[in-house]
Amino acid sequence: MGVTTIIIEDEKPAARLLQRKLEKLNIETQVMLHSVEEAMQWFSTNEHPELIFLDIQLSDGLSFEIFEKIEIKSAIIFTTAYDEYALRAFKLNSIDYLLKPIDEDELAVAVSKFKDRVPKSETLQLDFEQIKKMLSNPFEKNYKKRFTIKIGQQLKVIPVDEIECFFSENKGTYVHTFDNRNYLIEATLEVLEQDLDPKDFYRVSRKFIISLKAIKEIILYSNSRLKVILPSYKEEEVIVSREKVSDFKSWIG
Repeated sequence: MGVTTIIIEDEKPAARLLQRKLEKLNIETQVMLHSVEEAMQWFSTNEHPELIFLDIQLSDGLSFEIFEKIEIKSAIIFTTAYDEYALRAFKLNSIDYLLKPIDEDELAVAVSKFKDRVPKSETLQLDFEQIKKMLSNPFEKNYKKRFTIKIGQQLKVIPVDEIECFFSENKGTYVHTFDNRNYLIEATLEVLEQDLDPKDFYRVSRKFIISLKAIKEIILYSNSRLKVILPSYKEEEVIVSREKVSDFKSWIG
């Protein structure tokens, strides 16, 4: 008998995409739920599954609210577009976490980790109240206001207000400024996601983090993606990946 699995994800295209990826691993999704309210109703009348793929931020609140009145009896794999959220939640005993867009190889590893857990009957003891407190004020943090970059024997200070985007190329990470200059920096895009204020910067793909005030134009692109036109960066097209389009629209809104 296969693993009983449900997906809790407010973006229906993302839920269907995850469902298809699970099918490739011979895992059938029992049901897809899209809000806190819908999930609450479902759990009150159905037997808990063995495994839940749980998005942290749903349209009507944090998904942890589902379990305030329900004793969870399922293993959880968190799915999220927010790296900081995922890492914090992961530290509190989930089977694993997956960053969107979900990579098929990483999904397979997470599922394998679930199947290998011992004992399988053990209920995860997740402190949802603690997680909720951590997520209730995600922007209460001192984000970087400037970057210090070494150029030869000199140091150049670049305020974040002068940065148009960050991009990766040939295993290096670069900052691109509004005056159309590129500077190599030591931080990876993953580190930059933690250091930059998410109100002002957004990672549109694995290759680009862009500034909100740098967006000059947004164009509909193939395969339900979006193309972002920046003021001076022209070296490569800046494309919002399909899985991030909905979240990106919320960010710019």
